[in-house]
Amino acid sequence: MTADPAPALSTALLASYRRAIECVAAAEGDIRAAASRLAGRWERGGAAGLIAAEDAAELPGTFGLDRRRIPVILAGADGARFDLDAAAEDDTQAAERAVAALGDVSSDTLIAVSASGSTPFTLAGAKAARRGGALVIAIANRRNAPLLTQADIPLLLDTGDEALQGSTRLAAGVAQKCALGMLSTLVGLALGHIHAGLMVNLRADNDKLHRRALAIVMAISGVAENKAEAALAAAGGEVKQAALLSSGARDRGDAVDRLARSRGRLVEALDTLCRELGRSAADEPRRPPRKRGEKR
Repeated sequence: MTADPAPALSTALLASYRRAIECVAAAEGDIRAAASRLAGRWERGGAAGLIAAEDAAELPGTFGLDRRRIPVILAGADGARFDLDAAAEDDTQAAERAVAALGDVSSDTLIAVSASGSTPFTLAGAKAARRGGALVIAIANRRNAPLLTQADIPLLLDTGDEALQGSTRLAAGVAQKCALGMLSTLVGLALGHIHAGLMVNLRADNDKLHRRALAIVMAISGVAENKAEAALAAAGGEVKQAALLSSGARDRGDAVDRLARSRGRLVEALDTLCRELGRSAADEPRRPPRKRGEKR
């Protein structure tokens, strides 16, 4: 029986987050220098463009900065959607309407996130979802937070006092990002969207992701680039199907059937295919290396 890969993945995720914090620490001097230059330009009337949207959305409420001077520029998205209305956090009826607009939520899961665990909008939404039969997962950063008592699965991230009191986008925000990243990634693992640390369910919507998909197929099946490219084309860009095609599946229909029988788990589909072809199951694929200069 194959060992459960979730513990190893969650440990690896935690290690990556620790490395992320260490990288920030290593860049502390550069960050201070960048902040000094940005502040100088701001004081001279410049705009702070291309700030990460998640952080930029919080700046007017935290520091009283003019949101018109913080344009958010995102590929394929409207930056205006990240203009936050702080007063909306108190609108409980809006939360109830938003949940009601979803219709029947009895088979759904709501993830409610509030650093204080007492935001009226978030509390009302969680209560409405729970009344509708949804599974409620709550993330808060304070012990005994009301939101945690409303949840089927309460997740306390006790980050303590912020260095800047009340600015929960800092330690609390980092902890929430880590927890949500782990949660979504482990769900992807459970659904069969991760195979040996590879994103086998990615959508190759741009050139970078197409190259990544190609490298994944080559790593899994061990074929040359031209064969992996042909398999991806035959599979309509679907990585799992292409991996099966380049490993010996008859055609795309055969690959689709194999994945359906394995509930989308590529490892099971590959093991079955290898046995039928009289081969040993393929060794775990090596992670395809990033080429120099390749964007993450």
